[in-house]
Amino acid sequence: MDRRNLLRGAAATAAAGFLLPAPHSPAAAAPRAAADFPAAEWTPAAASNRTASTRPTAYPVQYVVVHVTQETYADTLSIFKDPARKVSAHYVVRSSDGHVAQCVQERDIAWHAGNWDYNTRSIGIEHEGWVDRPAYFTHALYERSAALTAYVCDRYGIPKDRAHIIGHHEVPGATHTDPGPLWDWSRYIRLVNFA
Repeated sequence: MDRRNLLRGAAATAAAGFLLPAPHSPAAAAPRAAADFPAAEWTPAAASNRTASTRPTAYPVQYVVVHVTQETYADTLSIFKDPARKVSAHYVVRSSDGHVAQCVQERDIAWHAGNWDYNTRSIGIEHEGWVDRPAYFTHALYERSAALTAYVCDRYGIPKDRAHIIGHHEVPGATHTDPGPLWDWSRYIRLVNFA
């Protein structure tokens, strides 16, 4: 290699170094994960609130579990970030506008169903609201959640029916009642199938 090419290579390497974060900076600590659902904002749960995995290789993904938070959207994200809480879901959907946050990568196991077997084989979607307050179940929430569920079903070959898109209360051994009797399952499944 001649001296000119050597200098060009050194200059290019030095210039590239200015574009990378310093090794001690927070940005260099760990690469930012990308959301699996393109419209989602990546808002990670604490690493201690989920189990790393290689789904669907390690476990088949066969269900979508629908939850209602019994909290606000912001409080739900804070709970998932708190390592002492030992809970998470893959996604959280905001009531007011249907905004979606992804908290756990789909390849990993979120701790949402209260049943290890179902946790390993499902994607958990939390919806901001309370089971006894239907005003939280907005058109935007239903539409965006249905688009997300359709996307998940298409990715994993999950049938878009009530046998595979289930409420938290339908998980064996569940002690929760969400999404509750005011959740409009007919509307939701119809939206999933037309998304």
